Amino acid sequence: MNERDGIFAGSDPFVIARAWAAEAEASEPNDPNAIALSTVDAQGMPNVRMVLLKQIEADAFVFYTNYDSAKGQELATSGKAAFVMHWKSLRRQIRVRGLVTREEGAQADEYYASRSLRSRLGAWASAQSRPLNSRTNLIAEVAKVSLQQGTNPKRPPFWGGFRLAPVEIEFWADGAFRLHDRFQWKRADSASDWVVRRLNP
Repeated sequence: MNERDGIFAGSDPFVIARAWAAEAEASEPNDPNAIALSTVDAQGMPNVRMVLLKQIEADAFVFYTNYDSAKGQELATSGKAAFVMHWKSLRRQIRVRGLVTREEGAQADEYYASRSLRSRLGAWASAQSRPLNSRTNLIAEVAKVSLQQGTNPKRPPFWGGFRLAPVEIEFWADGAFRLHDRFQWKRADSASDWVVRRLNP
């Protein structure tokens, strides 16, 4: 078992990931669910930005965004992404690589409805990633959509979720003298069994 015990123990990487995320909620001062999400554009140039991870499902990780944004377009084009969650308070991180599909059904509607009204209206108002003349213009657009959409706006058709089904997950924990613990879970596709191995720090 590659000496996997303690915080690394278990036969399901998603259970381990949820346990680590739950610990981070108690110790990380800001956004314990923040991930640095990496994509590539049509020319293969990488792009990375912070996004909030909203669900760790039984076999995937879910986050939400504007489909017309730079990341939304890059995810749609490549169908692949990677991210890292890093918690300074725990001295741990999780790295994930995999295939991406949209979540634009009832689950996306439910999450959108759970957001504050201002955030829901902001999703309608922001042409995310595109040029903006001024903040004043953005505020005016929010006021405009507020009148159009009312106090219970539906989820915009250009906004929803992405589900990342990993083919690789790595759990990392800080060790003394840089002798860190790293365990990589890898599989050929979502139907294959995981192969787990310890990596050099």
